[in-house]
Amino acid sequence: MLDLLLIAVFCVLGVLLGIITGLLPGLHVNNVALIMLSTSSTIVAVCSPLFSYGISEQFILTLIAGFMISVSISHSFHDTIPTTFIGAPQEETALSVLPAHSLLLKGEGYKAVALSALGSYGAILVCLAFLYPLWFIIGPPLALYTIIQESMVWVLLAIVILMLATEKARITDLGNSGKLPSILGMLFASFVFVLSGIFGILIFDFHLTSPIGLPAPVLFPALAGLFGVPTLLNSLFTKPVIPEQKIEPLIQNRIEKKSSLISIFTGSIAGIFVSLVPGLTTATGTVLAMNARQKSSHEQTIVTLSAVNTAATFSVTMMLFIIVRARSGVTLAVRDLIAIEPWDSFVMPMGLIYLLMFLILSGALSYFLTLYLGKLFAKKFHAIPYQKLVVFTLIFICIFVVLFTGILGLIVLLTATSIGFLPICWGVRRSHCMGILLIPIILYFL
Repeated sequence: MLDLLLIAVFCVLGVLLGIITGLLPGLHVNNVALIMLSTSSTIVAVCSPLFSYGISEQFILTLIAGFMISVSISHSFHDTIPTTFIGAPQEETALSVLPAHSLLLKGEGYKAVALSALGSYGAILVCLAFLYPLWFIIGPPLALYTIIQESMVWVLLAIVILMLATEKARITDLGNSGKLPSILGMLFASFVFVLSGIFGILIFDFHLTSPIGLPAPVLFPALAGLFGVPTLLNSLFTKPVIPEQKIEPLIQNRIEKKSSLISIFTGSIAGIFVSLVPGLTTATGTVLAMNARQKSSHEQTIVTLSAVNTAATFSVTMMLFIIVRARSGVTLAVRDLIAIEPWDSFVMPMGLIYLLMFLILSGALSYFLTLYLGKLFAKKFHAIPYQKLVVFTLIFICIFVVLFTGILGLIVLLTATSIGFLPICWGVRRSHCMGILLIPIILYFL
């Protein structure tokens, strides 16, 4: 009974910390995982009185691992709130940035949060339903992963070609007739992809150090610069007018159920695929899912994006036991904390059962907390000085970058920001900036 109580306590604490990492841009769950890993021996020592009650050191390490998993799931739910309410552009450019911002500018920010929560929780249910089928297909019985692994470079190249070929931006500087604007859009997307890849090749040789002894991952300032800071600066320069937000308690009843189910399913499958293939991110998975959906509204794009995000977060834990590969910073930390027993029979390993408890409980808690906090934000947001909030967020990100990665990390952030502005200026998808990971990984496999 005590072990179940400890699981619940560590899960709740993880969800609460996930709210903080989700609401504060620049504070990533991977950094939290690295800090938890480095302090795990201290946590075990603090919990040592539990040894007299039959709680082992290995179980406490499992609790720490479950805590990290809970943080990551909670983060995948709650990061939609700052994504929706902070960094909105002017109304005429909203479509080229984020669908959630277009809803915010209509006074429907809470609707965007509710749709996101729906997509995330639906993804957890889909992943649970696919748990054994995935094990059977990917794992030892059919061993699909072995086939994918042997042709990984071709899989990655096919994904890159699909991403670039399906770019729908039209650049009309040289003319607005024929196929030229679409071709120019694809060419500019290719330029952003290659430039991001070259940037990734260069920075992976950097050895960043934290001035206060924290873990110093180079991807932290790089990804913050490519995806976060440009949106905030764009919002700061354009000075959007944010209307008072509508609060409709039964908003989920007005959501198209059939379209939402399709969005959740396609997003979940894409998220699972992201957890299987190295170098893919949720941004890439969203592009794949949206191409599978073909035409889709802003609302369904939000559902799909959230489903991809949470499904990938959920599935990397499964892949840790099915293919014995860590596909995220959190699962790398989990692998260093506990012994991973491969799932090679019908009965699940005990470690996976424990972590599934954390995944399910944290998903349920995060769903209701996201709706509650989203409603709170929507009620109070129109009264907040928006420009000052954006400036505070930018300063906060810069402080965190310096604390984690030093002055060199700040240079990486500024360089990445200059690259991240290119998709916003020309209206191409920001997911092409994931060349920062894909090109180095393709070169590694080659």
